[in-house]
Amino acid sequence: MHIHIISEHESLLNHFLAEIRDVNIQKDRMRFRRNIERIGEIMSYEISKKLTFQSVDIQTPLGIKKTAAVKDQVVLCSILRAGLTLHQGFLNYFDTAENGYISAYRHHPNNDDFFEIVVQYQAAPSLENKTVILIDPMLATGQSIVAVLNKLLSKQTPKEIHIAVAIATPEGIKYLEDHLSPNYHLWIGALDDGLNEHKYIIPGLGDAGDLAFGEKL
Repeated sequence: MHIHIISEHESLLNHFLAEIRDVNIQKDRMRFRRNIERIGEIMSYEISKKLTFQSVDIQTPLGIKKTAAVKDQVVLCSILRAGLTLHQGFLNYFDTAENGYISAYRHHPNNDDFFEIVVQYQAAPSLENKTVILIDPMLATGQSIVAVLNKLLSKQTPKEIHIAVAIATPEGIKYLEDHLSPNYHLWIGALDDGLNEHKYIIPGLGDAGDLAFGEKL
C-alpha cells in the first residue's frame, strides 16, 4: 500500500489538525466542522498530484492558453455520518465529481468491547474504471474501511482507489495492509500513537461524528 502522511511536512494542515483536537476549540461545533472541511480541501490538493491529467486548450479574451485538466473520473465516497464534513472539503475542490455514501457502525452484541462492523445503507454511482476516493475522518482499527470497500467493490473494479483519513493509528494501517490491495493509496493527515482498550484512537480527538453533528443515542 502506498502511504502518504501529509503532516510530516509543515503546512496549514497541522494548524487545523491542532484545532480539531483542542478541547477548548472543538466544542464550537461549527468551527469543528469547518476545520474538518479545510482538512479535506488540503488533502484534495495533495491527492490531485497523483491523478491523471490531460492537455487542454483554453480560450482567453486575448488568445489560446494550453493548460492541463484532470482526466480521471473521480467518485467521492464517504462513510456516514462522520465522513460528511470531510466529504464537503473534497467536494469543494473536486466539484464535478460523482458522490457516494455508505453507512457503517460498530455493533456490540454483548454490550462489551467486542464489536462487529455492520454495513447497511449504500447510495453510490458506478465505480467501474473510475478513481474512487473513500473518505472517513478516523482510521482506528481499519475494520470499517475494509468492510465498506468489500461492499462497494463486490461487483465493480475501479481504476484506482485512494483512502483519505484525517487521523490514523499504526494498528489501522496494519489492518488495511493485511486486507487490501498493495496498489491502494492511503492518505493520512496525522499518525497517532495507537488504540486504547476500547479501540479508540489515542490521543485522537474524541468522536468526530458527535463533535460535528451532536451526540447520538
